[in-house]
Amino acid sequence: MPTYIRLTDYKSSDEKEKGFFDPKNRYEAKQEDFEKIPGSPIAYWVSDRIKDIFSIAVPLVDIFNPRQGMKTLDNDRFTKLWFEVSTQTSCFSALNLKDANDSSKKWFPLNHGGENKRWYGNNEYVVNWKNNGFDIKKLAKSKYNSITRTVTNIDSYFMPGVTWSVISSGNPSFRFFDEGFIFSNSGQSMVSYDKSLRNYIGAFLNTKLTNNLLNMLSPTLGFESGYLKKLPIIFPQEKQIRHDIEKLTQQNIGISKEEWDSRETSWNFTKNELLKHKQDGSLENALQAYETYWSEQFDTLHANEEELNRLFIEIYELQDELTPDVALEDITILKNEAKIENGKLVFQNKEIIKQFISYGVGCMFGRYTLDQEGLVVANQNQAIPTDTTFEIDDDNIIPIVDESDYFSDDMTDRFTEFVRVTFGSEKLQQNIAFIEAALGKKLRAYFMKDFYVDHVKRYKKRPIYWLFSSPKATFQVLIYMHRYTPDTCNQILNDYLRPFRIRLDTMRDEALRVTESESVTTREKNEAEKKIDKIDKTLDDINEYEKLLAHYAAQRIEIDLDDGVKVNYCKFKELLFEFDKKLCKK
Repeated sequence: MPTYIRLTDYKSSDEKEKGFFDPKNRYEAKQEDFEKIPGSPIAYWVSDRIKDIFSIAVPLVDIFNPRQGMKTLDNDRFTKLWFEVSTQTSCFSALNLKDANDSSKKWFPLNHGGENKRWYGNNEYVVNWKNNGFDIKKLAKSKYNSITRTVTNIDSYFMPGVTWSVISSGNPSFRFFDEGFIFSNSGQSMVSYDKSLRNYIGAFLNTKLTNNLLNMLSPTLGFESGYLKKLPIIFPQEKQIRHDIEKLTQQNIGISKEEWDSRETSWNFTKNELLKHKQDGSLENALQAYETYWSEQFDTLHANEEELNRLFIEIYELQDELTPDVALEDITILKNEAKIENGKLVFQNKEIIKQFISYGVGCMFGRYTLDQEGLVVANQNQAIPTDTTFEIDDDNIIPIVDESDYFSDDMTDRFTEFVRVTFGSEKLQQNIAFIEAALGKKLRAYFMKDFYVDHVKRYKKRPIYWLFSSPKATFQVLIYMHRYTPDTCNQILNDYLRPFRIRLDTMRDEALRVTESESVTTREKNEAEKKIDKIDKTLDDINEYEKLLAHYAAQRIEIDLDDGVKVNYCKFKELLFEFDKKLCKK
């Protein structure tokens, strides 16, 4: 009987050498045993019980068919992150192909893979399926004289189901989705209107048992639908077990959905979490309430996953081979907001505060308001609400400067007002101090240096706010892409940059008079000279930028949100902050 030595768990050559002589790594297996497993993988380490499971179970494909998805052949053109495009041309609730076509909308949700996330989430992309995918099908026909090679399983579009990321460096993770989605080949899916079946299979797929089975069936880092089709499905004989699994699964989906929707990058976002957990005028107390709530949700999800592991291990009679334990690091919620340190969930105050700041900026631009949940202004040429609790910026231009003397509506002052409106005047300074302690720097310094970098990261290099910035960033203003008009550059030039230069000239003259005065101290003269030097450098920075801005303003450039951020951002690449040197390269 052939002998096999399994060294895949060792990384270094020294470890492999030691493992080679360890008896526990030696296995004996008959060639005919491999044939008991679909695909006949050389899984010499598999137990007799696993082999028996494949002989008595039903293949997944017979009850819930995993399917490949669409290949658009041009993702840059046909897929966008949902927040890039206008909500006016998007539909998130189509029930079937006819419903989607009747809506006359262009963009529809797309399961497109993504990070390791279980139960719910990664709902980020939309695809152009206008007129039943006319443009995508046209491209497919032009390349292959057929659509079936790339636009596959159309009959499954818009049905509810389970999806996963085909490529994963770790264990696969499976997510539930409702009606309304199309799926790509990166986010392959299985669909069914049978909710009970979806819950049972989805729960099974997210267990340690499935991880082990797929590691055996799939020899690579890819989890193609073909491998999933072979998974063995056994249903419990007791109805109560099936009921318990469904209940736990629904709870896991609910927790994960709430967590996904708690961020503004979800299309179901309502308002910032700190405002949801506000108890009084203290921002710190709101954050503590947030952490208490989400710690409980995290613990519940963790306990549920271990219980599901236990139930399926019993159903498959693998108590001697597997334990139900789940590492805290493997729970896939709060990955941005918390870390596992010394076996405990530790919240990252800085990130939670940054999310609050980002929401505040959204309220400045009218993307959100304190008076209405969810998106408010998210289309071109949309009317701006008036008489809001927190005033929306009237011209869609907010300066970000290093001193408050230049503009009455600069970003730092406006955000301070946002904190006052949301948490009151009584503890305003205390709340600002708490924010700055979490950031590790003053608010103005954060807005000057870090806010936009964080925004670009939060929106996956497709920022919806655009930073007009001089070469050395001495002049910066932020605008909201969805409110851009052909007059925006002209407004920045005449209402902000030129007044800024005039203010600098005035301040320079004032400082110059100080240096020439005989009634001031040497220290005052030195400070005035430093100020002049700083102003001169700023003037040098903005002089050429002013000419460039005037050139763009004269062109009155139009944008179309349906083109997405990349196309539109690059129309102004000489004026905007460069966050990715490859973005505008053809």
